[in-house]
Amino acid sequence: MEKIEKILFPADFSDNSNDAFDYALTLAKKFGARLYILHVIHELIDTTGYYIPNISLDQLQGDLLKGAEEMMGKFVREKMGDFKDYETMNIIGLPHIEILNMAKDKGVGMIVMGTHGRTGIDRVLFGSTAEKVVKKASCPVLTVRQPGK
Repeated sequence: MEKIEKILFPADFSDNSNDAFDYALTLAKKFGARLYILHVIHELIDTTGYYIPNISLDQLQGDLLKGAEEMMGKFVREKMGDFKDYETMNIIGLPHIEILNMAKDKGVGMIVMGTHGRTGIDRVLFGSTAEKVVKKASCPVLTVRQPGK
């Protein structure tokens, strides 16, 4: 097994994501790895496919990025403790694509992410970001399901 020097953690700030983060941070400390924390704001145009009158898409995306930066700041203050070897990123796009692109761009050795454990029609309609990442990632992916789910 190769030494893992970089770990990517996609954060959606859900309870499950917070649980999965504990694994990412523990592994980063154990391996002495740099930790990349990525939050992807789902691309609105691809989600809706509709024109939204009287709202500037650029303004809306700017507001979403500002909110994501605030959430990321709070997340880091609460979770990082004395760990300093990390970088945070907030971007807009399709989550699984942006996660895979970031993993490639940063040359990460592992992705650690939560999975919501969707089943039935929910899974058919929305798919699973974690599943798409697992299928296409060129590095190992550790998926963490929320305890008790």
